[in-house]
Amino acid sequence: MLKRILLTIAYDGTNYSGWQKQKNPDVITVEGELTKALQQLFRNPELECIGASRTDAGVHALGQRAIIDVDTTIPAEKIPLAIRSFLPADIIVTKAEEVDGEFHPRFDCVKKTYEYRFWNAPVKNPKERLYSTYVQKPLDIDRMNEGVKAFIGTHDFAAFCAAGAQVSTTIRTIFDCHVERAGESVRMYVTGDGFLYNMVRIIAGTLMAVGMGKMEPSAVAGIIAGCDRAKAGQTAEPQGLTLVEIFYE
Repeated sequence: MLKRILLTIAYDGTNYSGWQKQKNPDVITVEGELTKALQQLFRNPELECIGASRTDAGVHALGQRAIIDVDTTIPAEKIPLAIRSFLPADIIVTKAEEVDGEFHPRFDCVKKTYEYRFWNAPVKNPKERLYSTYVQKPLDIDRMNEGVKAFIGTHDFAAFCAAGAQVSTTIRTIFDCHVERAGESVRMYVTGDGFLYNMVRIIAGTLMAVGMGKMEPSAVAGIIAGCDRAKAGQTAEPQGLTLVEIFYE
């Protein structure tokens, strides 16, 4: 009898062309590697997984989610240990649980949390180069936290969507957005009901401009209202971004 299993996956996205499996088998993706491991574990070459969120090349995750439908005697909670030897060291299944057969990881999601990291110091840190965006000029956290206030609530975020996104609406709700400093690491956290293509990275790039004094915190509300991508900040680099958690009811 088929069981629907919800997996929680953590990965270092450095060596991958994003999450989503590609038609070209030479393109290495997280979903592609996970699917191969699942097919080996369950001895089913047709097995596929459905992910909750597409992350871009170089983006990391601590709480990506995906479902599989399998006929197995392996208890769900044992799957993370059982699959470990089939996965590369930079992809880990951290949790597995049986869910209702109608459950969908993308459509049943109620909110997601992302983190974006800047390394803010006079000189670069080589250990941070794959996990943060380097900013030499001091970032003013107070200015950034003043600017983030405009993001909270339900808005049309067309100004924070990369060109070419195919969506029915650019309206999204942000529940929380704030910036913290831990020494030379500056971290932005944002939680919302969903995010447009490159939305979190454009928010990060806009707040970086605010923090450096290139943009006033009060300008953010006007950028949102204007729905003009050209008025928002740059798209921050991918390696600073981590998908932290996906929430369900």
